Amino acid sequence: MKHTIALLALLALTQCTTTVQTKETQAAATPPQVIDSLKAGNERFASGRPQHRNLLKQAKLTVSGQHPLAAVVSCIDSRTSSELVFDQGIGDIFNARVAGNVINDDILGSLEFACAAAGSKAIVVVGHTSCGAVKGAAKGVQLEHLTGLLEKIQPAIKHTKTGGDDYVDRVAVENVKQSVATIRAKSTTLRKLEKEGKIAIIGAMYHLDTGRVEFLH
Repeated sequence: MKHTIALLALLALTQCTTTVQTKETQAAATPPQVIDSLKAGNERFASGRPQHRNLLKQAKLTVSGQHPLAAVVSCIDSRTSSELVFDQGIGDIFNARVAGNVINDDILGSLEFACAAAGSKAIVVVGHTSCGAVKGAAKGVQLEHLTGLLEKIQPAIKHTKTGGDDYVDRVAVENVKQSVATIRAKSTTLRKLEKEGKIAIIGAMYHLDTGRVEFLH
C-alpha cells in the first residue's frame, strides 16, 4: 500500500481533481511505474472507487500541450474504454481503438508518435473477453472493409486449439500476443526504445464480467 501511494504521488495521479501530466512527471516516470499506475487505476475502477476529476479543468490545463504516460491499443467495443477501465483523466494516456485491437501501419505510426515523439513510457495492447471481432473472424464473416480487418486475427485463430466454451477468449488472448509481437517485429523505432529500456510493450486482457485487467507476461 505504501509503495502504491508513493508511486501515485510520483506520477501525479492523486485525488486532486485537476491534476494533469506534465513534462516533468512524464520524464520522471519509468516504464514499470507506468504499468503499475495503470494496474492501480484498474483496481480503483474494478473496486468502484474511481478518482473524482474535474475533466473540464483538465481539458483547459492541457490546451497548450500533453504528456501522456502510456499509449493503449484497445478494441472499439463500447464496454472497454481505456480511460474508464484504467481510471485515467484527460492527458494521461493515448488511446488507439480499432476492432479486435489489431495492428496496422496507421496504428504503428500512432504508437511511434506517442513514444518516440511525445515521450510516453509504455504501450499496452488490451484485448477483452467475448470480443465480437474475434467471434466474427472465427466465423469467417465477410463484409466490405471488415473482411480485411478480420484477416489480421486469423494468425491467432490458427494458433489456438478449437473447442470449449472459452475458445473465443483464448483466441483473444493469442490475438493480443500476436499484436504485441507485430509491434516489435514491424517497428524498428519501438523495438529499439524497448531494448534500451525507455518503454515497455505489454499485452493485457480486460474481463467484462469483473472489470479487471489481466496483464500478460
